[in-house]
Amino acid sequence: MRWYTRRRSRTVCLSLAIASLSLHLLLAILSRSVYQNPCDAPSPRQTHLHTLRALVDTNYTSRMVGKFGSMGMKPMGSGMSKLEALFSHPLYNMPTPPIHEDDWLLKVKPKGKARETSTQMWVSDSDIGDDSAHWNRSSDSHPPWLRFHLGISRWQLYPHLDPNMASLAHQLSTHRIVSAVQKSGGTQLKLVMSFPNYGQAMLKPMKQERDEETNFNLYYFSDFERHNAEIAAFHLDRVLGYRRIPPAVGRLVDVVTEIKDITTDHKLARTFFTSPVNNVCFYGQCSYYCSTEHAVCGRPQNLEASLAMMLPDPSLATRRTWRSPWKRSYSRSKLAVWEKDPDYCDTVKTTPPYNKGTRLVDLIDMTILDFLMGNMDRHHYETFEKFGNNTFLLHLDNGRAFGRHSKDEPSILTPLEQCCRIRRSTLLHLRLLSLPQYRLSDVMRDSLSHDPLFSVAPLLSELHLSALDRRLVTVLQTVSRCQERQRSRHGEGDDVIYEDVTDYKTLVKHVTPAR
Repeated sequence: MRWYTRRRSRTVCLSLAIASLSLHLLLAILSRSVYQNPCDAPSPRQTHLHTLRALVDTNYTSRMVGKFGSMGMKPMGSGMSKLEALFSHPLYNMPTPPIHEDDWLLKVKPKGKARETSTQMWVSDSDIGDDSAHWNRSSDSHPPWLRFHLGISRWQLYPHLDPNMASLAHQLSTHRIVSAVQKSGGTQLKLVMSFPNYGQAMLKPMKQERDEETNFNLYYFSDFERHNAEIAAFHLDRVLGYRRIPPAVGRLVDVVTEIKDITTDHKLARTFFTSPVNNVCFYGQCSYYCSTEHAVCGRPQNLEASLAMMLPDPSLATRRTWRSPWKRSYSRSKLAVWEKDPDYCDTVKTTPPYNKGTRLVDLIDMTILDFLMGNMDRHHYETFEKFGNNTFLLHLDNGRAFGRHSKDEPSILTPLEQCCRIRRSTLLHLRLLSLPQYRLSDVMRDSLSHDPLFSVAPLLSELHLSALDRRLVTVLQTVSRCQERQRSRHGEGDDVIYEDVTDYKTLVKHVTPAR
């Protein structure tokens, strides 16, 4: 009996040993497979597609923003900047149809049959004027300003990820200035600067410190024009995907050698003086703030300024000026019609050119831009006459933007509030910029850091950047209210959206990777 018990005990131990060995072998095999097949993080493409599907959702709300934030999603590419990640997003790289010859603002035509066929000149679409430059569109020898002019189309001033933008910014910020004269017209001091390669830029001098807010007792039409506002407006316009503001960069200008010593404008030259602390100053001639009390001064000679690329001369590309339907009264006591009539947009919608085409949603685009940067001074806008009413609006003259960060001006959004109309593409861009991984303030901070004046100080204070995020939420909430109103009246909110990307959902569906 004792022998039987010992034998049975040895059998049990042997079985346990075999079982233990088997488990160890199994664990080793599993561990090896784990090391050989690591868990891959979602690819950047999958991340973008996930974002695209969410943006297409018409029931998108602020809760979706929170959902993305909790997922901890990151921009595409491990070493990619915020701006690069945004511009690589499919929403900014959707296929566009080819631009037809008639859709270019300027054409390159042979100068004459008697000359060699390779000799061409730059001319306007009309044959008026004979001031031509001997360059052609295909030549890499063009100066950056000419490449910019030749790249203007019916739809935008420059293409997305324009390779010419870097060289154009370099010219504006570094090239030798050979002429400086005051620009006629306007309410404040502006100079036209010329370069050796015949390029020209509009200079607006520094009037206010970066962190200084506009006096609350000033009316909008009495505000200063700020050099950093012109620069920041160009960057914001590009981030929104509009590309309707000419490129603008910052530059430290020597008041003596780059303005006073080279100007041929005698009226401007007479306004130069030296301040009590030996700073060189001037004030020019204009309607507002052109006096010794409001002089522009270097430190002692270096002056911060914005330089914006000039558009083609009107003799080559005529521009038409339009009065904004939502122009303010520019009066201390009177209100404009739209401020008293909540149904004012019903009248606008029946008035040409807002009764057809994209003109109304073009104006809403401009309204959103102005609200984000706090610009109340949009009384007129311009278009290129060649393209008629079927073209974009030029977002020019943004010097009175970014004056106040502590106060939002809801009246700027009145066109959107009254008309309840917005482009699908605009709404998608705004939703994307509200997500944490593409936050508008972060992208703008990154974009502005590439400007030459960033080495002196950031172009926008953190308070102004935070205001952009706050105002973006207000725009999206306004669109949501519009959709809710439409649903309560008609059972659906689709009338709010102007569908300019009808194949967007199809595009997302087709590029979704198989599982």
